[in-house]
This record gives sequence, C-alpha cells and structure tokens, in this order.
Amino acid sequence: MAVFQIWIPVLLPLLLETTCALPPPCHSPIYCSGALLKQVQLAKLFDDDKHFVDMKLKEPPEKVLSAFHNLTSGAPGGKPSVAQLREFLDSFFEAPGQEFEPWTPADWHSGPLFLERISDPSLRSWAAELHALWKSLGRKVRADVKNHPELYSQIYTPNPIIVPGGRFRELYYWDSYWVINGLLLSEMKDTARGMIDNFFHLVRRYGFIPNGGRVYYEQRSQPPFLTLMVESYYQSTLDKEFLRGAVDLLEQEYLFWMRNRSVSIEIQGALHTLNQYSVQAGEPRPESYSDDWELAEGLTEAGKQAMWAELQSGAESGWDFSSRWFIDGEGQNRGTLRDTRTRLIVPVDLNTLLCRNERTIASFHRTLGNLEMAEQFELALENRVKAVRAVFWDESLGAWFDYSLQTNSSHQAFYPSNLAPLWAQCFSEPSAGERALRYLQDSGMLGYRNGVPTSQMESGEQWDYPNAWPPLQLMIIEGLMKLSSEKAEQVTFDLAQKWIRTNWAAYQRDKAMFEKYDVNGDGKPGGGGEYDVQLGFGWTNGVALQLLNQFGGQLTSGCPPLHTCLLVWLVSAALVFFM
Repeated sequence: MAVFQIWIPVLLPLLLETTCALPPPCHSPIYCSGALLKQVQLAKLFDDDKHFVDMKLKEPPEKVLSAFHNLTSGAPGGKPSVAQLREFLDSFFEAPGQEFEPWTPADWHSGPLFLERISDPSLRSWAAELHALWKSLGRKVRADVKNHPELYSQIYTPNPIIVPGGRFRELYYWDSYWVINGLLLSEMKDTARGMIDNFFHLVRRYGFIPNGGRVYYEQRSQPPFLTLMVESYYQSTLDKEFLRGAVDLLEQEYLFWMRNRSVSIEIQGALHTLNQYSVQAGEPRPESYSDDWELAEGLTEAGKQAMWAELQSGAESGWDFSSRWFIDGEGQNRGTLRDTRTRLIVPVDLNTLLCRNERTIASFHRTLGNLEMAEQFELALENRVKAVRAVFWDESLGAWFDYSLQTNSSHQAFYPSNLAPLWAQCFSEPSAGERALRYLQDSGMLGYRNGVPTSQMESGEQWDYPNAWPPLQLMIIEGLMKLSSEKAEQVTFDLAQKWIRTNWAAYQRDKAMFEKYDVNGDGKPGGGGEYDVQLGFGWTNGVALQLLNQFGGQLTSGCPPLHTCLLVWLVSAALVFFM
C-alpha cells in the first residue's frame, strides 16, 4: 500500500482542517509578473535581475502602475528607452535593503563553550571570528513591512533573521537549517528559536514554507528541513512545550509535500508513493527574469511555459542548477540548462529527507504521548524505507540513484545525493552502508584536495563540477559517521579535514566565507551559474562550526612553522578582541 494511502484514514480530520492546496500565485503585478517587470528586467538595468525585485516602492502599486502606463503609452512601440526606465525607477523605487533596521542579537557573547574543544590555536581563533559573523548577518524586518506590505517584495516575519549574505538579503528555507545548528553551537538559542518561529509563521500563512522571504518565492518551496530545525532546537533545550506547539505545524508542512509533490511509481507490481519537486508556474522567475526569457527564445508559447515551470522546480530543489536535472531528447541524463526536466525526476535526497522527517515526527509524538500518531508516522516511515529500496537502490553499484519518470530507470551519474540515505538512515540492509562507502571510494570523488565535487560533469552550472557545497559535504560526513568501521571513520575525518582547510585557507587570504568552493584550488571560491559567488555566508559558517565542534580535537589548520601559526593566532585574536 502506498504511503499516502496509509495516511488517509488517520489524517482525514487533519486534512479537512488544514489548507494544503497548491500555493496561490503571487499576485503582485510589479514583483511577480506583468509589463513593468518584463520591460525593466529585459532592459537589463542592473547586473543582477534580483536587484529590481528587491527594491521598495515609494508610492502605492496602483499609482506606480498608472505612471508606468502613461510612460509606455507615450513611448514608440510602447517601449520606453533605458534612460526613461532609469528615471522612472528613480522616481518610484528605493534601493534594496530599505526593509531592514539595525539589529544586533542580544544573545551573542564572545565565549561559547565549543571553542574550547578546538585544539589548533589558529582554527580556534578563526572559529571565534566565524562566531562573530552572526552579528554581521543578522537582520530585523521593519514594522513598516507589516503595516504596508504592498510597498515591499519582502515577506514580513516577526523575529530577526540570519541571512545567507551577499545578494541573498532575506531568509532562505534550507539554508537556515545549517545556520540554526551553528547558532545553537554559538549558544544563541533565542535567535535560533526566533528563526524557527518565523518558519511557523510562514506555515500558518501559506500552508508550507516558501523558498525564501520574498513574495516572488511564494509559488515554490525548498527541501523541507523545518522538522530537523525543531529537532536540533529540542535536543538543545528539551523544551517539551515548544515541541507540543510545533508538531501540528510540522504535520501541516508534511501534508503539503504529500498532497502537492507526490508521485506513484510501480516496481515489480508494488506501488510506491514518493515525492518530487514540481512547481506549476509557467512564467520566468522574477529574480532571474532575463535569463529565463532568453533561455526560452525560439520555443512555442506552451514550450516556454513548460521550460519555466521546470526551472522553477529546479529552483525549488535548491540545486539551481545542475546536470542532475537534465534529460536530453533521447531520455539520457545529459544536455544543457535548456534540457532541464526537474519534474520528470524523483530525487533520492528529497525522499530520504522526508524519511527522516517521518522518523523524527514519530519520535516527537512518542515524546508527547501521542502514541496513535507516532504509530502512523512509523508506518509511513516503514513504507518509505521500502520505497527507497525498491526505486532508488542499485544492487550492482551499491548506491542510490535518482529515478527518471521518462525512462522508468535510474540516472546513474555521480552526485553526493546518491549517499543521502546514509545521512537519513533510510535503509534496512546492514550491508548497504559499507557498500555505499565502497561506491564513494570507487567513484574517485574522494581524490580531490578540497572537498567532494557536486558532480562529475562540467556543465557551467553552479551545482556541478568543480564546485563543492557546504551542506553536501556535511551530509556525506554525517552519513559516514553513522557507519561503525575504521575505514568509514578515516574517510570521515579526511573529508572534514579537507573541508576545514579549504574554508580556512580562503578566510586567511580573503577574510571571507564563500557559499561554495572549487575542489581544485585551496580556498578558491566556486563559480558558474547565474550570479557571482556570494560572500557571507550563512550555511558555510554553520557547517564549518559543526565540523570544528565535532572534530576540533583532531583538525589542524595546516600552518607551516610554529612561529607562523602563532603570528596568525595573535592577529586573529586581536581582531576578535576589537569586534
């Protein structure tokens, strides 16, 4: 029986009480769709399309639209010049960033205990600097966003947030899981709790969590990590009342994915219900409008809408973009960005994340004494594990692979997501873990000095070779840590050491943390994709702090002579002292 079919009898009252319909389209005729958005973005007034849709209105939308109508009516062919568009924006918009007010987290202090677990003095002082970065990434949304939401693309949230950094000047969904884990290590429980409460606020408002804190993200989500955020906070605080208030909202988000992002797959006569990324939004992404528009040139109108929906779905995955989502005309896992077919792929990592959600929500219900609900989530978990085995596991290769709905077969290219069931403990065969480790070793992906690459394909997209991303490194490391073998232990430590040295080397050179790194250069930031590599960077900081906490007694910075290390430590300590 399919997972969702099992749920129906038990959750029917909840299904009737909660709204889990498809996300409503963003109705803003300025930030989401319409002639103004199209003309401004296609005029390429800014280096980054996101700049415009993050700008604040100076006047009510209807007045701005009326002025734009007057402008276009008097222009040849209805198209104002670039100079006229710039003048129009100067008159009716303010620069991005007006939605925030100054804020410093009150729970930040200079001496969290995890620093004492780091033996290497250079790494310890560096970790103190990373801990201090939370202050620079903190933001508080102005009350004016709540009082006048029509003037902003920013979605109001009641508590301060930690943003990723750079162009990402709002909260992001899956980024925040690693940020929150870092905050908890930094003993900033109030800030972490506030961020989780913001996500609860979004679930109450939308029935799910948007990709990020902007109205133009309202039609898509991101990998559902809210349950794991709650787990991290509960393990840190043992606050059962917090847990009691959270569990219904976690169920509501889970139901969103089961109702709106599920697909049934038949394998050897057995029907399995699994989940995928699938956004029904056939328009260019507002924050990347010109890129999407140009990519679709030459297609029929129906073809354009289909491509844009595929790109939106790829963005929902968080892997935007990757050869992982490519399916060419022959049904093979290859091609270019124009071959993105995210909705035809059932991803391993999304389903193992939901597997972990089911296990965790079941444990929450047991903690709260809700035994019937615990049993139902445990039954859903049992069926999910069977589905992951039947659909994703490849017996000959010893790993798990994404499933193509077009060919009814696996995509056998290497991606770190092929190891996600280790991280989620979503398998039942005792031998699967060690076999997956052998697969990783045989893949050659452990041979890079600076992390595990996101794929073997150099497509020019940012979620491909040669880029390595912090959350993927940590998911591999945490998955291998759950194996009880000396070989797994050694590989785990080697990966942690490589990643920390990569981050540390970049920080010593640039005094910056990057969102991604190049596996071929010590501390070299990653590249490719739609925008320049971003500084900050929330999840990079969180992952580094977790690894420093976990392996701090063994990790080394790789400093050359002792006197050089001492000099680095003294300089870093002075910087921390004067922050």
